Amino acid sequence: MTWPSASIARPIVEMRGVRRVFGTEPEVVALDEVDLTVRRGEFVAIVGRSGSGKSTLLNTLGLMDTPSAGAYHLDGHDTAALSAVHRAGLRGARLGFVFQAFHLVPSRSVTENVTMAGMYAGATRSSRRSAAIEVLERVGLGHRLDAAPSALSGGERQRVAIARALASRPALLLADEPTGNLDSATSDSMQALFFDINKKHGTTIVVVTHDVEFACRLPRIVSMKDGKIAADE
Repeated sequence: MTWPSASIARPIVEMRGVRRVFGTEPEVVALDEVDLTVRRGEFVAIVGRSGSGKSTLLNTLGLMDTPSAGAYHLDGHDTAALSAVHRAGLRGARLGFVFQAFHLVPSRSVTENVTMAGMYAGATRSSRRSAAIEVLERVGLGHRLDAAPSALSGGERQRVAIARALASRPALLLADEPTGNLDSATSDSMQALFFDINKKHGTTIVVVTHDVEFACRLPRIVSMKDGKIAADE
């Protein structure tokens, strides 16, 4: 399948004048008049020093934080107009998350960890299991379906986390330092998997990373500084 180029694909993320302010005396401006558009099928890196605002931007993209001002449309939905319940529903239906710390449930098998993602989308148990097995095979873990997280390597745990994020077929995959806890060889393998997910399946990906080498391999880099987008290349 040939996926549309970023120049013609419709936006999945549209931010205009987004601000996020914490506290009052003195206030801390974490995001300052951020304008950002991400189109379907793009693979974008968000980079910047600690405190630059990149994590707050990712949390806002993921509907885990709410802008103090400005507009954020996710896949055509005006998120400011949504109730907390509807925001949670949109997050479960449209977004997938991959975290540095994996966040797997140790008492559940690999397959069970992945099926948990579909619970929030209202899928049936059988359909969730089928989707979990399919996506685990896609990330190369078809032979580890019944394994416990404790029996997996760091790279395998991250693959489970990626499979869980993909199980509900999200419109947007958000990754927060997904290679931060991995050795260089495993990190290279994870990067290759992300590229495969983006190119072969057309999944839109936004990744926050300190890995300059990884970021420089991506077609687009958004650099944050003092809560603002300093560069978009």
